[in-house]
Amino acid sequence: MARRSSTRPTTLSRTIRWAGVALGLSLGATAATADETCQSPYMAKITGLEDFVYVWTLGVEGLGDGSDKLVTVDVREGSPTFGKPIRSASVGGRHEAHHGGFTDDRRQFWAAGLSDSKIFIFDVANDPSQPKLVKVIDDFVERSGGAAGPHGAYALPGRMLIPSLSNKDGTGKAALVEYTNDGEYIATHWLPTNQNPQGAEIDKVADGYGYDARVLPRKNVMLTSSFTGIENYMRPLGEVLADKEASTKFGQTMVLWDFHARQPKKVLHVPGVPLEVRWAWGPHNNYAFTATAVGSQLWLVYEDAGGDWKAKAIADIADPSKMPVPADISLSADDRTLFVDTFGDGMVRVFDVSDPHQPRQVHEKKIGAQVNMVSQSWDGKRLYFTSSLLSKWDKTGADNEQFLKAFAWDGKELKPRFAIDFTTERLGRPHMMAFGSAALYTN
Repeated sequence: MARRSSTRPTTLSRTIRWAGVALGLSLGATAATADETCQSPYMAKITGLEDFVYVWTLGVEGLGDGSDKLVTVDVREGSPTFGKPIRSASVGGRHEAHHGGFTDDRRQFWAAGLSDSKIFIFDVANDPSQPKLVKVIDDFVERSGGAAGPHGAYALPGRMLIPSLSNKDGTGKAALVEYTNDGEYIATHWLPTNQNPQGAEIDKVADGYGYDARVLPRKNVMLTSSFTGIENYMRPLGEVLADKEASTKFGQTMVLWDFHARQPKKVLHVPGVPLEVRWAWGPHNNYAFTATAVGSQLWLVYEDAGGDWKAKAIADIADPSKMPVPADISLSADDRTLFVDTFGDGMVRVFDVSDPHQPRQVHEKKIGAQVNMVSQSWDGKRLYFTSSLLSKWDKTGADNEQFLKAFAWDGKELKPRFAIDFTTERLGRPHMMAFGSAALYTN
């Protein structure tokens, strides 16, 4: 039985294809694709089962080569190496591996380092089972005009959008930086602040912090979220929590942009450190979800009947006083199910968000002593979890579990498929995941 087929469409056909898939889902049709939901709509999609999971992994001194690396895990059911790491591409040294993303044609994977602002570009098209490091961008701070801490890479047509967390002074003032797919610098767009609102309407405060950036093309809007600067994220978490001044240097805003103009339009007040942004996929669903890491709440950013964009808290996630620390979220392709990882207690909580204004928790499961990222297949049947948050924020001792775990989701509960202990495998601390398919490059 054929497992998959895929194409490398043009930017226009990719956009049309994305809109068609979203329309099919809104009408209740069975999705033809099985790619991960946490991706740019401008990317080519896997139209079948994923072959590989690429895991951007933090190096640990004394463990293997001690360097950050991109680890390839075989997830081809029936393969003799199913559920096992089969390759690792080291970048040399430790750079606080964090987030990354594919180019729009999916031929390259860009992986960012938070500590020294280096960006590592891997060729995944030549041999999808064995990504190869082909370029390092080591002048991000200089070329961007002072942005620092690149927080991953988001595919736009023919270019990559790099949100930063910090700047050359180490504070939280952040920017969005654009590059060509070939790794040439294009432009820097600083987030609005009280001192320089850049024409944006401000709801209470514009703090200038950055984190995620996601686009809703049909509405010509981009939404960014906020975290903290390098002065906080490269310190041990215990020190940050004990430092009253440090605790005030965290984001409490999300910015709505005119995407084509790269112009901030409105700064929304979302207290509690809003992190990942997940736009709904349906063609009439003009809203996005986020979760606040400190506030432990789900938030909805939505367009009201009058065309105004607003933000509101819609549900609590566990008990904030117990520091569950919501870290990552994944929205199903039909916009009905939201998976929420909480790092502090190692749980995933599943919410029915078919009514986005009134979420309802329907399931929860302990993934490990700590859990960070979650990646969900487009068909909603498979989920993958990783453990590491930040090298100096991860738990210690017996609770310092470092893993990739795979589960099946039947709509009611999560059932284990396989698990990889990255410490036993001497690989490091697994952070961000992305899916790979050989068929993307053969058709």
